[in-house]
Parts: sequence; structure tokens; C-alpha cells
Amino acid sequence: MQIWQPRRWRFYLKANLSRLFLALATLGGVAAAIGHLALGGDMGLSWQGWLTMATICATFLGNALTNLPAEVVFLGGLAILFLGGILDTETALAGFSNGGMVTVGVLYVVVAGVQQTGGLAWVSQQLLGLPKSQNRALVRLMVPIMALSALLNNTPVVAMFIPVVGDWCRKLRINPSKLMIPLSYASIFGGVCTLIGTSTNLVVNGLLMAETGGQGLAMLDITWVGLPCAIAGTLFLLLAHRWLLPNRKSAFSPTDDPRQYTLEMVVPPGSAMAGKTVEQAGLRHLPGLYLAEIARDRQIIPVVGPQQLLRDGDQLVFVGAVDSIVDLHRLRGLQPATDQVFKLDTPRLGRCLTEAVVSDTCPLVGKTIREGEFRRRYNAVVLAVARNGERLPGKIGDMCLRPGDALLLETHPGFGEQYRGSKDFYLVSVVPDSTPLNHNKAPLALISLGAMVVLASFGWLSMLQAATLAAVMMVISGCCAPSKALASVEWSVLLVIGAALGLGQAMNSTGVATAIASTLLGPAHSSPWVALVLIYGVTTLLTELVTNNAAAALTFPVAIALARSLGVDSMPFVIAIMVAASASFVTPIGYQTNLMVYGPGGYRFTDFARIGLPISLLFWGITVTVTPWIFPF
Repeated sequence: MQIWQPRRWRFYLKANLSRLFLALATLGGVAAAIGHLALGGDMGLSWQGWLTMATICATFLGNALTNLPAEVVFLGGLAILFLGGILDTETALAGFSNGGMVTVGVLYVVVAGVQQTGGLAWVSQQLLGLPKSQNRALVRLMVPIMALSALLNNTPVVAMFIPVVGDWCRKLRINPSKLMIPLSYASIFGGVCTLIGTSTNLVVNGLLMAETGGQGLAMLDITWVGLPCAIAGTLFLLLAHRWLLPNRKSAFSPTDDPRQYTLEMVVPPGSAMAGKTVEQAGLRHLPGLYLAEIARDRQIIPVVGPQQLLRDGDQLVFVGAVDSIVDLHRLRGLQPATDQVFKLDTPRLGRCLTEAVVSDTCPLVGKTIREGEFRRRYNAVVLAVARNGERLPGKIGDMCLRPGDALLLETHPGFGEQYRGSKDFYLVSVVPDSTPLNHNKAPLALISLGAMVVLASFGWLSMLQAATLAAVMMVISGCCAPSKALASVEWSVLLVIGAALGLGQAMNSTGVATAIASTLLGPAHSSPWVALVLIYGVTTLLTELVTNNAAAALTFPVAIALARSLGVDSMPFVIAIMVAASASFVTPIGYQTNLMVYGPGGYRFTDFARIGLPISLLFWGITVTVTPWIFPF
């Protein structure tokens, strides 16, 4: 057995150098604090305090230097403190019932309703457009993302816009690495502008309400500090993106798919596309897909120009890759040309797209799709056929099947499991995220979203109550199916939040928070402003090393104890923690939206530090300067 493998160790150290540096920096700071206390003789910590501090340090290292999921690491740390008797049952589980954490979970359901009705896709199509330069594209992207992230939790906003921006990049012929980091950063910029913009703000507000006995922040209180930061960050990106954003190839590209399907769609009577040109309808710059011809009243239009008007009943023939066909399949105003899709047993909103390759033993080989009665035999409808990159003429039902033909089917969700081992097909695979959108419910979903924002903004309902009302409306009205509602919740994020809150409770109850606060008072020299600078810096460092919610939960009790020691109002420190814990720009591991764009942008670990470090310093300076003016000590 070979134990020493120099190449593997060199690769590991190179890949994890940033994580290792941050981990050592954090441990160095903790060690300095402990040493200062020990040498000063003002320790005051019991064995419970030492165990708590050791557990938190181990949690930081485990999250920074291992590939274990964050929820496993934080739940493990919470389990150690619970089994060690430091936390009782009620305290250990209190984080999982925190109002801020529950609000985050409910907001996932609200956003899922907007997504499944196509409401967000419609908004993105109206706002993004087709700008002529990269600078304009950056503005068109960042402004709506900031606005949406100020009203919604920024994590699901980025999740929904990643495929939208990916397709947009292909249309504009811009490398995704030039827009994916701005997508994540813009969501953070908008998130720090309102109370509901990030999960961190909600979590910190929940901690504040618990500390003050129910008095929390209003929705726009943080705007006075967050908005100047957001404006400064946006201007910096617009000025420096040419030099600081990398030019990398995306980790995946839907246009790499060699299968070119031929698909027929129809403009139904009363369609929103009728009367529009091809370009106005959004059918001109489709990535990996082109409009080959239009069939209209026995007339064939073989060369389709961008100014060609669409009419009711037009049959549009597209050729392209499966991912682009999925996007086309979900457009409002088009439907498959074959009427077979309306004869399936399963309701259309419960179906999905599936790819299947015809085998040489399939009983339909040599027959047309209509002759073989494909729908009756398999309870599925053929939407498109791909054959060695050929353009297949004629209607779908008249196409004669051959071995090796790739079929794009509209099926019930269980089709893949049912026919995966069948001799009729070589390969059966479900196309992800291919469920049709319920466009008719889009206005209702947007109204529910708007009502939630209005009710929370004017204080008529708490944020949790308003979000719960909107989520219930989404499910009851059919905007979001119950199964989709549960699947949309990021349970791992909620587990990290709950566990981190438990660790924060342990810091407070064992005196660790007070001990660290007394250590920070040394360099502060009894100056609240210097203490504010230190609180922001420590929170930022922890955010880049672990996660934003964990950093906020761990530094909150330290900030409260520090404010009490100085005899000043704790509100400036609370605001600083909100901004610092959300403003994670230097590493991809510090904030979930950075991790989400890491793969689609094809980034390296150091790409975030190059452009993120100046923005972090910018936010730091603005926050510690503006906050004392708005929230005096």
C-alpha cells in the first residue's frame, strides 16, 4: 500500500490553500484570544466553556477542510454539546423553531409557486432583453436581480436565474464566467437592503427579538446601510469587471449535446404570440435551437426571418438539442402540434419529458408512430425524433421508426422506472426540470407574492405570518403542488441554521461569548467604533470560512456582550453583523449563492478572491462609517 503520494498531496494543498489559510487565520485569532485570557488571569471559563470553544473550532475546521456536508458538521458539533450535557433538550432544539429559520423555509415554498407558474421566467424575459454589449448586459442583469433579492430570499432567486442567465449568455455569445459571479453578488447586494433579502437578516432579527423580548427590526431599517453598500458594489463591478472577472469555459454546456431533435409546435388560438414577430416572441435567438420553417394553411415558409409575423394555427418546426427544447416546451403561447398530448391519462401539469432510444427488438421498428399506436401502447406521446443529426421531414406521426432513433417523449413520472429494463428501448432517462409550467396561474402567484411584500412592509403582519399566508395561497390555488412545495425546501440550509443557533446558545450559556467580548475590549480601548470595526471583521472572516448563518449566530452573542460591556446600544453591532455575514465575496464556500454559480461559471477557487476582496473591503468601510450615523451608539 502506497501511503505517501506527493502529487496527490500537492494537488490537495493547491486546491485547498484558500480554505487552509482562512482556517489557520481563524484558529490563530481564537488561540490569541484564549492566550490573552489565560495570561491575564481573567479566564473565568469552566470545562463546559473549554469544551464549547474546542467544539466550535473543530466545527470550523471540519467545514473548511473536509468534504463533509455543512449540515453534518454542524449537527455533529451540536450533538457533542448536547451529549456532553452543556445544552439541555429544549435549548439544543430551540434553533430549529427559531422564527427566522422557519421564515426561510416558508419562503422557499413561495418562490416555488412563482417558478412553477412561469411568473419569474416572464419577468426575466421582460427585464433582460438582448443588450448589445457586455456592460449593458451587466446592468440589465444586476438591477432586476438586486430588486428581486430585496423582496425575496436571494438563494432561490439565484437558483432560478442560473439556467436563465446560462441561456442568455448563449444568446448574447458571452462567456458565463463573465455573468455568473455578478449574478451571485447582485443577489447579495439586494439581499442586504431589506430584512427579508437574506436568510441571515431573518435569523439575526429572530435572535434580536429573543434578546429584546419581541422588538425586532422593520423591513426597511437595514436599507439605510445596505443601499449605499449595494450602490458602491455595483459601481465597482461595472468599472472593474473587464480586468477582474475571469474568462473561463463553463463546466457544462447544453449545446454539447450531439442529438438534434426535430420538433413541431403550434400557435394555438388566442395565443399571446399571435400577432407578434418571431423576434418579439423570443424565438429568434434560441440557444442550440433554430426555427427551420413555418407551415401555414398548406403554405410552407422555409426561410423564417426575424420580422415574420406569427398567426393563430401556425405550425413551427424547430431543430435543436434537448435542453433548448425543454425551454421551448415551457414557453407561454406555444403547445405541441400533436393532439395526442391531450389524450394521455395523466394530467399535463403532472407529466415530464423523457428520452428513450429505440432498440432493434422494439415492435414499432419499421412502422410509423401513428401505425404503431405509440400513445396507446406506452401511455406516452412522441414530441420529437433525433436520428444521426439528420433533419427529419414530415409530421411526427408519419415518421417511420428505426433502431437507434432517439425519442423525446411526454410521459407520466413513472415511465422511466417502468421501461428502464424493457427490451423495447436501449436507454430511458427522465429530463430534469421538464414539468410543464402552469402559466394560467402566473398572475395569481405574482399577486400572492406582492401581497406578502406589502403586508410585511407596512407591518400589518409579521414576516413569518405574511410568508405563511402567501405559501398557503400558492398551494391552495394550485400555483404550487404540495409535493413540489416540500421538494423546494432546502432542508440542508435549515439544518445548518438550526444547529448554528444551538452552538451560539452554548457560547452564551457557558460564558465563552463574554470571554471573547472581554478579549476584544483590549484593542478596542473602550471605543465603540473600534469595537464595531472588529465585530464586522470577525464576522466577515467567519462567514468566508463557514457559512453566513453560522457566522451570524456565533458572533451575535459576542456582539451583545461587547455592547453591554461598553455600555452602548447594541443596534449598530446587530446591523454590522447582518451586513458582514451576508457580504461574502472572497470565497465560494462562504455563501450558498457563490457555491451555486461556481460550477455553471466554470470558476476556480481563487476567482472569487480576486474580485471579491476589494468589494469586501468596500462594504466594511461603508458599513462601519454609515451605521453609527443611522443607529447611534
